[in-house]
Amino acid sequence: MQNFIYDIPTKLLFGKGQIENLTSVLQSFGKNVLLTYGGGSIKKSGLYDDIMQRLTTSHFHVVELSGIEPNPRIETVRKGVELCHVHNIDVILAVGGGSTLDCSKAICAGYYYSGDLWEMVLHPQTITKTLPLVDILTLSATGSEFDAFGVISNPITQEKIGSPFCYPNVSICDPAYTFSVPALQTAAGSADIMSHVLEVYFSEDASCDLAEGISEIILRSVIKNLPIVLKDPHDYDARANLMWNSTWACSGITGMGKINYTWSCHAIEHKLSAFYDITHGVGLAILTPRWMEYILNEKTVDRFTRFSRNVWGLEDDDPYVLARKGIQALYDFFVSVNLPMTLHEVGIDETHFEKMAEDAVKYGELLDAYVSLTKEDVMNILKACL
Repeated sequence: MQNFIYDIPTKLLFGKGQIENLTSVLQSFGKNVLLTYGGGSIKKSGLYDDIMQRLTTSHFHVVELSGIEPNPRIETVRKGVELCHVHNIDVILAVGGGSTLDCSKAICAGYYYSGDLWEMVLHPQTITKTLPLVDILTLSATGSEFDAFGVISNPITQEKIGSPFCYPNVSICDPAYTFSVPALQTAAGSADIMSHVLEVYFSEDASCDLAEGISEIILRSVIKNLPIVLKDPHDYDARANLMWNSTWACSGITGMGKINYTWSCHAIEHKLSAFYDITHGVGLAILTPRWMEYILNEKTVDRFTRFSRNVWGLEDDDPYVLARKGIQALYDFFVSVNLPMTLHEVGIDETHFEKMAEDAVKYGELLDAYVSLTKEDVMNILKACL
C-alpha cells in the first residue's frame, strides 16, 4: 500500500431540501453571483425559478451564463470569465451536471489567469488562485461535485483536455433534482460512474483492501439501482444511491494507497467526443468492454477474475473463461439499459481513427497505463467498437 495525502476541501450538503441552505452559503462569499447552467431543463423542472426567487429575496445581484454545452468549449469559458470581470463577480453558482460544473471550474480559475485560457487548460500547474464555486447537482455521473477536475474542448484544435482547476467550495446534492433526467442520460451517467471506478480498479496494486472493497460496492450498487430508476424515475432511494455512488466514484478514495494509474478509456473517449461531440458516458460504455477484452492477458487475468467474482458473482475453473464472463456481463448490462454499444450507432466511422489514436497517446499518457497502449493499440480498440 502506497503513501498518500487525501484532502477534499468541499463541503457537501446531501439530501432532500438542502437548497434551504443556498443563500446562507452564498452570503459567505459575496453578493455578486454568476449563475451558470446548460439548456432549459432547470427551467422546465422549476429549479431555476426556485433559485432566482431565493436569490432575489436575499438581494443578490445575479448575472447568468446559460447554454453551456454537453462538452463545454473554451469559448464558453472565455465568455464566463469576461462576465465575471465586467460584473465584479464574487462567487459562481453552477446548476447542472458535470459539463456545467466543469466549465464553471475553468471560469473560476480563468478569472485570475493572466494568459491565454487554453494555455491554462493545457498547463493547470500555472493556476494560483480561483473564484469560489458553489454547485447544485442535477445529474449523477461525473463526480464533479467532489473533485477538482474539469474537461474542456477546443473545437478549433479538436482537443478535449481534463485538467485540475478547483474544488467546489460547497456542493448541494438533492437526489430529487435528478427525477426528470431522461432514461438515456441516466444510463449514460451511470456508465460514467462505473468507468470512474473501473479505470482505477484495473491497476497493478491490489494491496489496498479498503479501496478495492469500496470500488466493488459502488459497481454493485450501480448495477442494482440503475434498472430500478429506469423503471421508476421517482424512486428516491435508488436515485440517492446513484448520486452518492457518483460522488465517491470520482472522489479519489478508490485510488488511495494504489500505484499511479492512467485512465485509459477516458483518454480514448475524450478524443471521440472531441471529434464527434457524443455523450461522454455513451462513449465510455462502448469502449470499456472492448478495452477490457484487448488487455486481457497473463498479467491482468487475476484482476478480471476478481472483478467477475466480486462484482458479478460469477464462477468458473478456467480463469480466462471467468474473466471473459465478467467482461460479457458488463457488456450485457449496458445493452440491458439501452445504451448504444457500437460506434456506428452514434454516427462514427474510421475516418479520424488515426488522429484520435495519435492524440490519445499524446495526451493520455497511455504508454504508462496499467497495460501500455500504443497508437496502433488504440486504433485496434476503436476498430473493435465499430
